[in-house]
Amino acid sequence: MSITIGRTGALAVLGALALGAAACGGDNGDSSGNSSSSSSSGKSQAAKIALLLPESKTTRYEQQDRPNFERKVKELCPKCQVIYANGEQDAAKQQQQAEQAITNGAKAIVLDAVDVKSAAAIVARAKQSKIPVISYGRLVADADLDYYVSIDPFKEGKQQGQSELDALKRAGKTSPSVVMINGSPTDSNAAPYKKGAHSVLDPAGVKIAKEYDTPDWSPDKAQQEMEQAITSVGKSGFDGIYVANDGMASGVVAALRGASINPGSRFVTGQDAEVAGIQRVLAGEQLMTVYQPIKKIAETAAELAVPLAQGKTPPPIAKAKVNNGKKDVPSVLLNTIVVTKDNVADTVIKDGFIKPSQICTGKYASACAEAGIK
Repeated sequence: MSITIGRTGALAVLGALALGAAACGGDNGDSSGNSSSSSSSGKSQAAKIALLLPESKTTRYEQQDRPNFERKVKELCPKCQVIYANGEQDAAKQQQQAEQAITNGAKAIVLDAVDVKSAAAIVARAKQSKIPVISYGRLVADADLDYYVSIDPFKEGKQQGQSELDALKRAGKTSPSVVMINGSPTDSNAAPYKKGAHSVLDPAGVKIAKEYDTPDWSPDKAQQEMEQAITSVGKSGFDGIYVANDGMASGVVAALRGASINPGSRFVTGQDAEVAGIQRVLAGEQLMTVYQPIKKIAETAAELAVPLAQGKTPPPIAKAKVNNGKKDVPSVLLNTIVVTKDNVADTVIKDGFIKPSQICTGKYASACAEAGIK
């Protein structure tokens, strides 16, 4: 069962988390430590788990993360409920949603933060009520987290940067320059993505013609940034474009087309393996994307969240440690895969992450056929 917190459902909640703690911290603290709850065993033990996601501009959250998490929770605990909310890139709104989830009886919180710095207040509020918190996707800074489930963003940035560099070399670019369209500064993963890419491009002597950090991972803002870059350095002033994700790549490709530049000639990178991103890869409009095992990430978070919500010890799957400024957080870091036209069929299609019927439509049908996708 899933409970969704609406956009205005938390407006009656006091905005300050500290006030919220004073108002209802005691009751939640007592109920989370209920001995009868922790003494039950197996799938019969009901519990409420909050899933708080950051935004919906990136399609993966509503189309992949949420349904996979909810499915796995139901599989592990049919009587458990998922309290779901999307912060829509509003950190204050996400704080209200977290407060509402606590009021509604959440016994564990899975948090993909809008702003990894301000979200420390959400974790602190949860801890006041003795509610464990799993940082999902993005690592909340300076907070007493219980677990972290994600990928290695620095390694993924290196994968993107290496793909860009290899393409530039294949094209015979001896003194290449690129525009960099990085992710949102409020996302803890954005900086490691960028650093990972720079760790490949900089030693190779690649010139950075223009570089932007893009608020909210917004495709519209990425398009504006790319238009500014073209105006600033000219159509021939860059050989490639490092773009941190597929959503922003859509804006970059739109800007290139608007300037009568063939997107396939400028080696646009991406990540998330979105349907539109995969279509662009197959059509030669985007160099590559990165396939994050989102299904596994969501399932792993559920495997930790269900026992935590039931007052039990989760399975020993968090083998890594990642420091968030406050502590070494027990972590599960999953590997990512570079997806190009040559391996779409053997990665996202084979895994069932995307169905052929989703991508092989209209003008992309012939590209699918060429790639052996049926």
